[in-house]
Amino acid sequence: MKFQAPKGTRDFYPAEMAVRRRIEAAWRDASVAFGFEEIDGPTFEHLGLYTAKSGEGIVSELFSFRRAGGSDDYALRPEFTPTLARMAAARAAQLPVPVKWFAVPNFFRAERPQRGRLREFFQWNVDLLGLEGPSIDAEVIGVAVAALARLGLAATDVRVKVSHRVAAGRLVRALGVAEESVAGAFELLDRRDKMPPDEFTKRAAALGLAPDALARFEAAVRTRVPVAGDLEVLARAAGVHASELAELEALRGALVAAGLADWCEFDLGIVRGLAYYTGTVFEIHEASGAERAIAGGGRYDGLVELFGGPRTPAMGFGMGDVVLGLVLADRGLLPKDGAELLPRPDAFVVSAGEPAAEEELPRLVARLRAAGLHVRHSYKATRNVGKLLADASKQRARWAVILGSELAQGQVQLKDLASGEQRVVPLADVTPTVRRPPAPST
Repeated sequence: MKFQAPKGTRDFYPAEMAVRRRIEAAWRDASVAFGFEEIDGPTFEHLGLYTAKSGEGIVSELFSFRRAGGSDDYALRPEFTPTLARMAAARAAQLPVPVKWFAVPNFFRAERPQRGRLREFFQWNVDLLGLEGPSIDAEVIGVAVAALARLGLAATDVRVKVSHRVAAGRLVRALGVAEESVAGAFELLDRRDKMPPDEFTKRAAALGLAPDALARFEAAVRTRVPVAGDLEVLARAAGVHASELAELEALRGALVAAGLADWCEFDLGIVRGLAYYTGTVFEIHEASGAERAIAGGGRYDGLVELFGGPRTPAMGFGMGDVVLGLVLADRGLLPKDGAELLPRPDAFVVSAGEPAAEEELPRLVARLRAAGLHVRHSYKATRNVGKLLADASKQRARWAVILGSELAQGQVQLKDLASGEQRVVPLADVTPTVRRPPAPST
């Protein structure tokens, strides 16, 4: 019988795993640099945890199950925010302020796989709880940007599209959207790039907008303004006074102070359709718009309270590995062969076949490893040292240690695989020589 990985999942062979670890390392390094601490939770939760946050409609998107003979419904985690909010609520009285947590779990979505969207994926989650204000929002956005920069992306490669739910709500009301239709307007904004322009216009008109208000609505949500630009441009497009965008003005100062102005632009079409967002929202997109969002998040000040904790200001985001990997590959920022990212051995020990060499090989390997070195050795039974050295080079070892007839005099051959230089050294000198940093390439 032959089996394949389930549709929408991936097998990670060493080369693919090395690429994944490269991305995760950038995520972790950025998190730690900004003072966040790593957490994790269970791979599955009670189904009610997700329906409490997102409503019953989310059930169709989940891998849910009931244990045989049991009565509780569970679901494989589709995201981390509900778990984080549950954890924060459970220890609210003992947690410091602020709480700065990050996680890099795997998640599951029972959706149709397509480019940039799989049924199992890895996602970096960063959350700051306990404080509010534009500077906090800018700090969280800054963590995301720092990771992208560590991976080689620049402000010309990606755009951080920033908005504010309060300002967006004020805008749609000013244009004539009735209070009961504001949620529908947000849902429409959230889907605007996923539908043809004529469909967007048709649905916008169904919100009850007059023709002139409809035109201003469309202009406002399709106008982007650099953070360092003039908010009057956005206000004029919407036909409102700039004071209606006060939240964006406050965000502008915080983003500029955090050194993020080149990366960010204001886009009132970004509202993040989930109802639990309460303030600043943002998405990170590849600059050409060819891919799905790389990351998205915002302020969710009521979620911890929903799960039994006190009112807790919170700001966070999620960044998945699938779209990010596509963007990095497209920019040539990931090697074509992920094996280049695998750990590089300090030494590769081979035996020329003499009995003394065969006996010494495991002892030398053990001594080198005990000294903290990354050491590999040949498992092949051959006297063809050339083939063994080819294996050493293929594994990108820095040194090849050749155990041959010189062992009778307490010596071995040591070959620098970068320069090709080969010399005989005392057996006792192998460890300090291999430990020495390689000479810089010329």
